[in-house]
Amino acid sequence: MKGLQVNCRHCRHYYITWQPKNPHGCRAMGFMSRLTPSAYVYQSSGRACQMFAPKTTIQEKM
Repeated sequence: MKGLQVNCRHCRHYYITWQPKNPHGCRAMGFMSRLTPSAYVYQSSGRACQMFAPKTTIQEKM
């Protein structure tokens, strides 16, 4: 699993929910879970997340 897992906190689709039981969410795949979305995807499919898109910074927008 080393090297395959994506860091969701650097993805534009990742968000934090207000639900204590499901604190992590992914807008691209449309789900919330206790695990980070990339860990959930890897656990269920054995593959790294294919929807990862890096966040844009303020400097890139200008």
